Amino acid sequence: MSDETAPEEDVSSAPKFHTDRSHYGPAFEAWFASRHPERSDITVTEIDIPVSTGFSNETVFVDLAWTEGGEARTEKYVARIEPTGGALFPAQTDQCRVSVEVQHRAMQTVGAHCDAPVPELLGYEADTSVLGQPFFVMGFTEGRVPSDTPRYSEEGFLVDEATPEDRTRMLTTGLRAMGQIHNIDWRSADLDWLDTSGTGEPSTKVQLDLYRASTLAELDGRPHPVLDAAFDWLVENDPQDDRIGLSWGDSRLGNILWQDYVPAAVVDWEACALCPTEADVGWWLMFDRMSFDEPGNPRMEGFPTREEMVEIYERESGREVRDPHYWEVFATMRFCAIFIGLADRMVANGLVPAEMNMAVANMVTQSLATYLDIENPTPSAF
Repeated sequence: MSDETAPEEDVSSAPKFHTDRSHYGPAFEAWFASRHPERSDITVTEIDIPVSTGFSNETVFVDLAWTEGGEARTEKYVARIEPTGGALFPAQTDQCRVSVEVQHRAMQTVGAHCDAPVPELLGYEADTSVLGQPFFVMGFTEGRVPSDTPRYSEEGFLVDEATPEDRTRMLTTGLRAMGQIHNIDWRSADLDWLDTSGTGEPSTKVQLDLYRASTLAELDGRPHPVLDAAFDWLVENDPQDDRIGLSWGDSRLGNILWQDYVPAAVVDWEACALCPTEADVGWWLMFDRMSFDEPGNPRMEGFPTREEMVEIYERESGREVRDPHYWEVFATMRFCAIFIGLADRMVANGLVPAEMNMAVANMVTQSLATYLDIENPTPSAF
């Protein structure tokens, strides 16, 4: 698992920067020993913890050495640890309160029920006495990841190295993997634990109710007129799509590990849900719009347009895309909603001043207003 090299940033106030992780090595050695009694002399030879200012799950790379059957063995693993502040996305059900457990269960389902690639899963650990927070461990997957900062549409391997054919192959195979996920029958895959409705009838309305309640709690009385307008528009224009399935939730190029421009692993499942699967198409298109259209970046040769992506998805998945505009608005509403908690955590950790009102006045709010063609009374200050 690898990424584009990002420029150095000031992480002196980042919550992950100050966390004491000296116990991780012995803890992982004990955990692997309990899970694999056939291994002896288990030793963590290296731990790599990328410093990040983010507030999502912490990712830890663990190099392990051991003896098995008289032979020396080594392997690299990846652990995902629950953030102390909880997940940014609202919990779909009471069984979804722990983000890393949700991710582990979702990947188990995908690995068992379709051909979309996911990492090998080594186990989920709910006991907080091991590392201090719940976590799961998966095998290391070698791959490249399009960068968010700087945008993959501005620089990086997609701009500098990829041929037009590489770019077309990448988008085609990525959309194919997403379509494979969407074709999972959620009932036969026993995904009832993800059913927000609690009645066996998940729907768009259920998701809108969940996000509206979550944002009201996060805002705690602060006005957010653009988001209010978005909820009203989404309710009024609900297409009543009954094609319910497993929605990946964070469907974008940066959440796939790529080998030779083909998916090696689909990752980051903390936002998964049961809802019309066209929601993932909307999220995918939203990130494309924010990578090319909104910043004015030219589309590279061979990189499909958003209209072409819809056609590719329909061809590869066998599923009709009926209302991409609705689902882009839905996606931007979700992004705007989670930005509230993200901004509040940044304020709490001294990364931005409270007077910026970043939870409301931000680029995603502006994007949502633009997409709804309404005035934004809370323009971004950054």
